[in-house]
Amino acid sequence: MTVVPAGTRATLLICDQCGYEDTAAEAPPDTDVVWPLIAALGWSGSPFATGMHRCPRCSLDPTPPSPQARESRAHGASYDIRTGPAAGVAVITPLTDLDSDSAERLRDDLMHAAATHPHIVMDVHAVGFIDSSGLGLLVRARQEARQHRATFDLVAPSRFVMTVLHTMRLDSVFRTFDDLEAALTAVLQQGADEHREADVEAPHRSTES
Repeated sequence: MTVVPAGTRATLLICDQCGYEDTAAEAPPDTDVVWPLIAALGWSGSPFATGMHRCPRCSLDPTPPSPQARESRAHGASYDIRTGPAAGVAVITPLTDLDSDSAERLRDDLMHAAATHPHIVMDVHAVGFIDSSGLGLLVRARQEARQHRATFDLVAPSRFVMTVLHTMRLDSVFRTFDDLEAALTAVLQQGADEHREADVEAPHRSTES
């Protein structure tokens, strides 16, 4: 427990990185969900009390990863991007949790895919944990896709991810599917419907012209 209620009107926050302690003058309405409170104070980390949290100083200046961690990152990809079974579909699969580090590595490729493909399918089955940085990346990527009239869907979100989406009232914003096959079937069907609508409208445009 790193965010501890300290009475009915206060909350004790403990930084997991440096041990710094801070006291918030208010308690969150839900003792398990503390994201709104820590975000307002400049802290980062888990949206839940039972998770890792970093104070504003550590959030801005995180401790460099150990040599073992740097070596692991250099030899192992943290995500996979590939073209789907039909033109215009990009499938992005994070292979780790979506925290500030992995979100930063994924950001450029994800935003590029959202700007250049009509359909983005993000398979998050391997994402057991997502923090504010990861959630912010999903929201920005969806906005980028919508600006280019593209779709952005999530596949196999874990219970934790769905809880975070629900807590932040985003569960109705993202279309979700149980597995990749279901998502790709829906995307391909949507593309076929759009082509049929275009074919129906074309003769009318020719007649009018």
